[in-house]
Amino acid sequence: MAATQYLCFGEYLIYQGVSSYNINSCEVIEVFYNLRMDVEKLQYAAHITRIINDVTDENQNTYKILQLLLNTLYVLSETDKNMDLVMAIFKIKLMCLLGFTPIIDKCSNCKENNVVLNHFSFRDNGFKCENCSRQDKGAVEISEATVNAIKYIVLAPPKKLFSFNLSENGIKELELIGKIYLNEKLDKEYKFEKMF
Repeated sequence: MAATQYLCFGEYLIYQGVSSYNINSCEVIEVFYNLRMDVEKLQYAAHITRIINDVTDENQNTYKILQLLLNTLYVLSETDKNMDLVMAIFKIKLMCLLGFTPIIDKCSNCKENNVVLNHFSFRDNGFKCENCSRQDKGAVEISEATVNAIKYIVLAPPKKLFSFNLSENGIKELELIGKIYLNEKLDKEYKFEKMF
């Protein structure tokens, strides 16, 4: 029973029955115990698993998404990193893994790369220059730190994904980008629900 708890990661030996799979044996690898001891962290973990359940299907090869999920849960469980920052990083990286990688090396409209990219466009999936952003009412102006954070999230290897910090203002900007980008691309509004 311990290996089938919520948020338990393990190695399972299963066999296929007539209409379902049956567990023959299992070995617990990680139970993310600290998430169970902190209601706020548990809320974030529950929100993340809701999203993961929607974007994955049974018998799919989702190794990279599993890796992102485990790294995110580990950071939530074992560190005191700002949870809104962790959530924003998770959402943007998940979109990259699902094929919605934002354009970060040039303006997503005019394709110029020798311009200041200080807006994020949800319509055109990436950064926009000042001129092109005027024609896109949905483009959000962001700071240079947030631009660099998004570039880092897109390009960073999985184990180093959460190895940066942002100012409070930068976290708010990144949180907004992550939330809207995820909701628009998955065509569903994910609300963060408080347990208590």
